Amino acid sequence: MPITCFGNNSREGAYVLFIHLSKESSLAFGKFLQGTSIPFEPGFYLYVGSALGNSSSAMPLARRLVRHASRSNGKAPHKIRAQMIRFFQENNLVTQGLHPPAGKKLHWHIDYLLDSQDAQIVSVLIIRSPDRLESALSNLAASLDETFVVAQGLGARDVRSSTHLLGVRNLDSCLFAFEKKIPALLRKEA
Repeated sequence: MPITCFGNNSREGAYVLFIHLSKESSLAFGKFLQGTSIPFEPGFYLYVGSALGNSSSAMPLARRLVRHASRSNGKAPHKIRAQMIRFFQENNLVTQGLHPPAGKKLHWHIDYLLDSQDAQIVSVLIIRSPDRLESALSNLAASLDETFVVAQGLGARDVRSSTHLLGVRNLDSCLFAFEKKIPALLRKEA
């Protein structure tokens, strides 16, 4: 299943995107490393993020993930976007209609990779929780044998000691490791 969900009925939480890059690329991530391009080999990557909000009518997880699955300048969205929207509607992650962003601007580091037509989100792990789990998930990702650092600090503008965008050596075993360890992480935070 490309979308797997853990946690309570919260509309906020954390997530892990699994991304396939089909071609070798060299990408600059805004001001990261003073705009120096970073080489990316074809393969799989993961990104850890969060979407928290305190309003009872807010839909931070759904909005953030649909934004990630959209591209700028009218480019075709990620193939998973329509499935995401259906999933969010069926699982009480939205309170009203959920519309993809119009005129998406590149803001977060991950936006630069996701905006590439050669990148596709292939799987999403959603952790529904009001707790701040992004750092714990990032540490979990970095501890796995299946991952490697692309560039220290990449994807973690607000958490300088961490890296939230990692390469993945083996997608299936990486997904399995996350699915096995996330329930324990949620119990520890409870």
